[in-house]
Amino acid sequence: MLMDQAGWHMTGKLVIPHNISIVALPAKCPELNPVENIWQFMRDNWLSNRVFTSYDNIIDHCCEAWNKLVDQP
Repeated sequence: MLMDQAGWHMTGKLVIPHNISIVALPAKCPELNPVENIWQFMRDNWLSNRVFTSYDNIIDHCCEAWNKLVDQP
């Protein structure tokens, strides 16, 4: 499993099954994490330069952006 080095990922309290190996990404290297590329694409295209009116408004915009992403070929 590929993981960044966020504290909740690297805590000693995390129980890791024997059949899973953790590969920690170097600190401060979001370009190596594929999920970060997805978030950056969504921010660049649909989520930046907006004023959100509420938490629910944020969720609605994020869901709309996600649906636009998965609808692309």
